[in-house]
Amino acid sequence: MARPSPGGTQWNSDRPILCLVVDRGSSRQPLTEAVAEACAGGVDWLQLREREFEGAAWLRWAEELAAAARSGAPGIRILVNRRLDVALAMGADGVHLGFDAMPVPAARALLGPESLIGVSTHTPAEVRGLASGGVDYVHLAPIHPPKSKPASRPPLGSEKLAEACLAGVPVIAQGGLEPKRCAGAIRAGAAGVAVTGAILAAQNPRKAAEALRAALDHPS
Repeated sequence: MARPSPGGTQWNSDRPILCLVVDRGSSRQPLTEAVAEACAGGVDWLQLREREFEGAAWLRWAEELAAAARSGAPGIRILVNRRLDVALAMGADGVHLGFDAMPVPAARALLGPESLIGVSTHTPAEVRGLASGGVDYVHLAPIHPPKSKPASRPPLGSEKLAEACLAGVPVIAQGGLEPKRCAGAIRAGAAGVAVTGAILAAQNPRKAAEALRAALDHPS
């Protein structure tokens, strides 16, 4: 049974979420191929993040990746980073907002009650501050040093993750979440993990996604 999130939206699965955050520079393969393989390997959410494209180019790129994702996983949920206009134009499942993006209530008014809305956070206090603000989930990062880029903040570790997970909003752990670390994130209370390099930098994105999926589904 799907479980309702605090924002009123229904999650598409009762298993821990595996979210792939797209970064063109991290992919060893052509990006559409890597995305299709990864989604066939067990990715639940695809978050599209891009800072160089504008306007129509952003939309074309997003639609191309969404089609690739759905070729491997027809039920996957597509989230757009920051760009509500793109999310609306392509009929995405939701948006992921930064601190300098549109406020959550305004985004909810535009997207409606069934869209997923998430926000990036970096401390348990930030998570607590959002718990009653209408978001469906938060990303908390970095839990461990990230694989896809140099660390810009000290890693939080499992204790801070566990503290954040008590706030009452689903927490997606991000940063260095390799398969061997997934069990610890789930035991700490995370609703899932978000990764970039762990899948896109792998020689075989499908096998990398399958390994993460297995680690999330069977934490030990």
